[in-house]
Amino acid sequence: MTVAPTVHATEIPLDSYVILGLATCYLRQEGETEAVYVLEPIPSAYLNSLLQGVATSYRRIWATTLGEALAADPASFALADHSPVQRCTDFEERLQATARTYQSRPEATATIPLGTSRDIPNYSTEKKRILNAKNKVSRTDNVKQHKYTHEVL
Repeated sequence: MTVAPTVHATEIPLDSYVILGLATCYLRQEGETEAVYVLEPIPSAYLNSLLQGVATSYRRIWATTLGEALAADPASFALADHSPVQRCTDFEERLQATARTYQSRPEATATIPLGTSRDIPNYSTEKKRILNAKNKVSRTDNVKQHKYTHEVL
């Protein structure tokens, strides 16, 4: 059973323009990394960076509406290799925030026409996006300070 997307009256209209991107991310498990495909909304400011040639983990992007993005099955965004696609964390909230960025910068909606997709030529996995990375802080990470730093002179 699928549930129709609901948007409160105070939120963004369902026909609002959004860009979705298919990113290659990685999960670290037992010292190994496993590639996963994640469907994420792309804000208008980052879209400009993508189109200017900045290396990115996005393989393909789609211009669609908020309502279509909310109702879409992530599997429909799979590439030719048919690898499973999952939505990013907090997908609905991030999608609404992304729609607001295109409302505040309507000139960005002319970049990619609604209903079209584009492969990203600057796709790169050189810098891997690890989804479950844990930051380990050690004593060597501490910044050495002058002995008078915390004293009133």
